[in-house]
Amino acid sequence: MSQTFKRTIENFTCGHCGVKVAGNGYTNHCPVCLWSRHVDVHPGDRAAKCRGMMGPVGLTIRARQNIITHRCIVCGYTKNNRAVRQDNDDTLIELSTKPR
Repeated sequence: MSQTFKRTIENFTCGHCGVKVAGNGYTNHCPVCLWSRHVDVHPGDRAAKCRGMMGPVGLTIRARQNIITHRCIVCGYTKNNRAVRQDNDDTLIELSTKPR
């Protein structure tokens, strides 16, 4: 892990679809709709001032791992996050067919 990583365990309600999500300290997006929120400068630090919603805009496979690309709808910041097994398969498939 990076020295700038700070594990922050917290539950949240998705700002996009309203699902209640149980966080585990590594959770960074809603497993139902795959949306996220722009809260970190470095993972877990909660230092970003933007707080905008980050929509899933792409899915790539790297080293046999699904990687979701999120883009902030407020400031345009983009970030890649690993998909997890709890993520909705249908939503991942739909995302994989979206043109970038």
